[in-house]
Amino acid sequence: MGLKRMAVIDYGMGNLRSVCAALGRLGVEAVVTADPAELERADAAELPGVGAFGDAARALAERGLIEPVRRAARSAADGSGKPFLGVCLGLQLLFGTSEEAPGVAGLGVLPGRVLRFPERSPDGERLKVPHMGWNQVEVARPNPLTAGLGGSERFYFVHSYYAAPERVEDLALACEYGGLRFAAMCARGNLFATQFHPEKSQARGLEMLGAFLKLG
Repeated sequence: MGLKRMAVIDYGMGNLRSVCAALGRLGVEAVVTADPAELERADAAELPGVGAFGDAARALAERGLIEPVRRAARSAADGSGKPFLGVCLGLQLLFGTSEEAPGVAGLGVLPGRVLRFPERSPDGERLKVPHMGWNQVEVARPNPLTAGLGGSERFYFVHSYYAAPERVEDLALACEYGGLRFAAMCARGNLFATQFHPEKSQARGLEMLGAFLKLG
């Protein structure tokens, strides 16, 4: 069956051109919108994003999107709602807090917090932050988007902060940088979120997006 119409949530901080181009290549109508009614009508939703956690949370609030996006993500997470995909900053916003913006609340859909990469690795080496470029992931808990992944697939990352989920069952893919293991993907029910950019991760990233679009 598959999804036909995807609401790409516009709060002024997404890499919308590359997101829409990738969805278009997969035969899906991407509707860039800040309208909660359009979010309800679409077959699925994506919360993309680049930039800072605090700025993004405030932008969502200014556009009246906090509750509509939270509702869509929560219903996806409990399995009652339509599929929801968070990407990069869109993953981080699903958590309640971030070290990047103390005192600013995220959506609070997934328990846990967002932390900054340390200046040094556990063995004392200086880490380059942001973590940028291609890195390998490992499957922690299989789901429809990770089917077929082996131990050598690489995806494209660019981020200075990473999500630390409280529930081990929310961790779907893990990645290591500088000796630190962090969440590359979180998943629960029909909610999926990646720290990497599938739309920039060439064939394997498009394959993962295609698996998401088959969920309908």
